[in-house]
Amino acid sequence: MTAVQGERKVNPVVAGVLADVAAREANIPFKEIKARSRSLTDTRDVMGALKGPGCGVIVEIKRTSPVHGPTGASDLRQLAADIEAGGAALIACQTERLRFDGSLHDMQEARRATGLPMVCRDVIVDPYQIHEARCFGADMVPLQVGLLEQARLESLLDRVESLNMVAMAEVRTPEEADRALKAGATVIGVNSWTFDTNEVNREAFSEIEPGLPESVFRISLGGVRNARDLMSAASIGADAVIAGEAVMSSDDITAATRTLVAAGQHPACPSRRGS
Repeated sequence: MTAVQGERKVNPVVAGVLADVAAREANIPFKEIKARSRSLTDTRDVMGALKGPGCGVIVEIKRTSPVHGPTGASDLRQLAADIEAGGAALIACQTERLRFDGSLHDMQEARRATGLPMVCRDVIVDPYQIHEARCFGADMVPLQVGLLEQARLESLLDRVESLNMVAMAEVRTPEEADRALKAGATVIGVNSWTFDTNEVNREAFSEIEPGLPESVFRISLGGVRNARDLMSAASIGADAVIAGEAVMSSDDITAATRTLVAAGQHPACPSRRGS
């Protein structure tokens, strides 16, 4: 099992995640899940999907959230199909059980209904989870930089890439972004939501972006409620955004997705990558 950053007390969410991992590992040993994951060759092209013109849209499927409550999501296959029909570049699926009532089976079901690459949205702190995510169809995996010691961060990043997946280093402060870059991350996700208190810092991306080298792919997480928010994120350097409530709260998932995608591809949308 892993340790959180430094010697401080383990975060209750992390403790819960590690307890869940231990229970699953008792059922399927690490050696077995590792062998299964390395036998799979069907990863989808995350960066190819993201590097289109404009600002890309990643839509997040979730059953509930600690901030907004239940989403009413039930048919994950239909949700995924509707999101793909709306033109999203990727689908992210909340698989964290404790706060989001998610599961790896949710991601697996969504992936079966679409050809889009899948992002496993979870608190990944143990190598077992990375191999497990690959077995259930993940193509991109986030690493919470603030929860990991530097050596473990670098080790987990290498493990993700060894399975032909993309690692997204998820950061909330300039200091965490510096650590992610030191670890060799090439995709940085700036999360506007604090991990512990669920408060939103809408300036997080603008505070962190100036310190990122040109070669790094930037993703803005949280705070994208509509097309205006997407264009605002793009104007300060976001190559893509992850949007959850803006789509999940809509009665028409395809139309809500299409609205964001159209904004990201509009000629007026600022983009580092052109149109």
